[in-house]
Amino acid sequence: TPENIRNAAKAAIDAGYSHYTPVAGYLDVREAISYKFKTENGLHYSPQQIVVSNGAKQSIINTVLCLVNPGEEVILPAPYWVSYKAMVDLAQGTAVAIKSSVKTDFKISPEQLRAAITPKTKLIIFSSPCNPTGTVYSKAELEGLAKVVLEFPDLYVVSDEIYEHINFNNRHVSMATIPGMEDRVITINGLSKAYAMTGWRLGYLGAPLDIAKACDKMQGQYTSAASSITQRAVIEALTGDQSARKEMQEAFLKRRNIVYDLLKEIKGLQFNLPEGAFYFFPDVQYFFGKRFGDTVIQNADDLCMYLIQEGGVSVVTGTAFGDDNCIRLSYAAAEATIREAIARMKKALEQLV
Repeated sequence: TPENIRNAAKAAIDAGYSHYTPVAGYLDVREAISYKFKTENGLHYSPQQIVVSNGAKQSIINTVLCLVNPGEEVILPAPYWVSYKAMVDLAQGTAVAIKSSVKTDFKISPEQLRAAITPKTKLIIFSSPCNPTGTVYSKAELEGLAKVVLEFPDLYVVSDEIYEHINFNNRHVSMATIPGMEDRVITINGLSKAYAMTGWRLGYLGAPLDIAKACDKMQGQYTSAASSITQRAVIEALTGDQSARKEMQEAFLKRRNIVYDLLKEIKGLQFNLPEGAFYFFPDVQYFFGKRFGDTVIQNADDLCMYLIQEGGVSVVTGTAFGDDNCIRLSYAAAEATIREAIARMKKALEQLV
C-alpha cells in the first residue's frame, strides 16, 4: 500500500476515528468517491447514490440480494469470477452462463446476450477488465451489449470495474456512461487492486438512488459500515498522489509481456493477450488424455493437481470460473517467481505423453 495512504490511516487513528460511521460511509468519503466517478469515469453519482462497503464483493452481493427474487435469472458471461454464481445462489436466483472462448477473446456478442434473456431475467453481472481472463471490452463492444439491455426495461447490469486501473490500453469505459444506461447500471469499484489494499476491505457502488437506498438498508442489517480508519484513508487514496498507481500498472504490464512470451514456448497452450487485470486463462484441452506414469489427465482439475504435485506450481482450475477447459494463471508476483513458475510448468507439461 502506498505510503501516503498508510500515513492517512495512522493519522485517522491518532485523530480518534474509532467509532461507527453512517452505514453508507462518511459523507466526505462518499464525496471523494463521487468526485472520482466524475473525473475519472464521466459518471455523475451524487453522494446519496454511493454506498461504501467492506470490499467490492460486498457491494456486489448487496446489489444481488436487493434486486434478485427467488427464481429470477441472472446472466453471467463466462468465464466469470467464482463468487458471482454463489451470490446468485444465495439470493435463490438462477445463474445463466453465456459461454465464450479464447477464440473470441473471451467476449460475448450482443446476439448471445439477446438469446439468453427470458421474461425471468433480472440482472447481468459483468466485469471489464475481467477476472479470470484479463479481457477488456471496447466502447463499441459495450455499446453493442447496452443496445440489447435497453430493449428490456426491467433488466439491470452490475458492472464490476475493480480492475479498472490495471488496463494496458488505457481505454477503460464504464458501462453507465453509455447513453440510456445510467439508470440501468450499478457500478462496482474499490481500492484493493488499484492501490494494493486487499486487506483494508473497502469497496463501493454507485447506483440509481432507489437501489443505493436499498443496499444501504441491507448492509445495515448484517455488517453496518466499513472500517472508519480505512474510510479516512480512502480520501487520500482517491485525491492524493497517484504515481504509485501508475507504477503498479507499468509493473503489471511488464510482467504480462514476460508471461506471454514464456507461455508461447509451451506447446499445446491456447491463450489470448490479456488487456487488463493480472491473469492469463489458457485453454489446456490439448493435454486431456495425456499421461505421466499412472497419472492420466482427464480435465483441467486433473491438470492443476498434476502441476502442483509434479511441478510444484499452483494454478487454478477454470471449472469454478465457468470454463472447465481452462486454467487461471496469476502474475501478481515477483518477476523471478514468475519465470521460475513457468519454467516448472513447462517442464511438467512436456513430460505428459
